[in-house]
Amino acid sequence: MLSPDDARLVGFLHGGFPLSDRPFADVAAQLGCSEDAVMQRLQRLLSHGELTRFGPLFQIERAGGRFVLAALAVPEERFDEVAKALDAMNEVAHNYRRESAHPDQPGATPLNMWFVLAVEAAERIDSVVARIEVATGLTVYAFPKEREFFVELKLPLFEGGAHGPR
Repeated sequence: MLSPDDARLVGFLHGGFPLSDRPFADVAAQLGCSEDAVMQRLQRLLSHGELTRFGPLFQIERAGGRFVLAALAVPEERFDEVAKALDAMNEVAHNYRRESAHPDQPGATPLNMWFVLAVEAAERIDSVVARIEVATGLTVYAFPKEREFFVELKLPLFEGGAHGPR
């Protein structure tokens, strides 16, 4: 559970991070604490799993790479085994359980493990997909991005909370 100070920091950083020589010092000045306190709080949130990621989002395609959303239909008894195999791959940004929206429709494939593939060179996607299929014995359903949309969802972390730098 986030403390009020944790929620205030996360809410402040959500949607904005200073681009300067000392961004953590800038955040600290805005929040009325020390630069070390900001960095220590973020490190604690990450190490305890309250934050799973803190970092920039890149448009990898501009650098020649590619992101692809992918899914597998994993038998329940193999779910943990397959998740560990994907976790060990550098190209898998993250994976998670999500049930298919309509698994009972005729012909539906019950996709239950979703993940994001990230490669530095777009032409590597096919070989990574093939490697996953060989390693798991399962078909990878790849959903490459056709068009990009920017949707900035900001949910308040506390009553009356605002987001980003003020």
